[in-house]
Amino acid sequence: MKHPLPAFPTPDKLISLLDQSLRTLFAPAHASRPNPATDCPQEALPDLERRQSAALMRVNHSGEIAAQALYQGQALVVRDENLRAMLRQAAREEGDHLAWTESRIAELGGRKSLLNPVWYGGGVAMGVLSGLVGDRWNLGFLAETERQVESHLDSHLQRLPAADTKSRAIVEQMKRDEIGHASSARQAGAAELPAPVRFAMKCSGRMLTGLSRLF
Repeated sequence: MKHPLPAFPTPDKLISLLDQSLRTLFAPAHASRPNPATDCPQEALPDLERRQSAALMRVNHSGEIAAQALYQGQALVVRDENLRAMLRQAAREEGDHLAWTESRIAELGGRKSLLNPVWYGGGVAMGVLSGLVGDRWNLGFLAETERQVESHLDSHLQRLPAADTKSRAIVEQMKRDEIGHASSARQAGAAELPAPVRFAMKCSGRMLTGLSRLF
């Protein structure tokens, strides 16, 4: 893969980003693939378990808001067309996750995080920054993000009520997709991020998880 200098955003790209941000934050999300929970039998959950599931799915929804922003920020400055295509494909799959988690939150009678605009802004900033340092580091940031998200989803599978088959089906498919995104990034030449960067990313993820669950 060639590694051209990052492309600085043009006015039309910035307008497109503004449109994407408004759609991501305020428009109903639409999936390109069937919801994996559609055919899952689901018994009524006790109120405590229902609220627990709703809180966990709210966290996952906020993570997908940040993921959309991350990919949009990366695509804003990348020049390599193969990498841009890969980011767009990953973003489409993350868009499915956004729609599925949004739908499940509604079914559970929950709400989306009040802090989603904050997570979106942070995701765009991190995406642009990782894109500006070069394609290998951009890919490395993507791969590490997906690795940490996979670990996060594993923890949610352990914490979701056993009877909540619909939420589990969604999270399991999300996990499979994240593993695929990380694998694609590594195959495309992702650089291994320094330990301090990985630690900072982990701390940011924990902050998103904790605050989204509360707010």
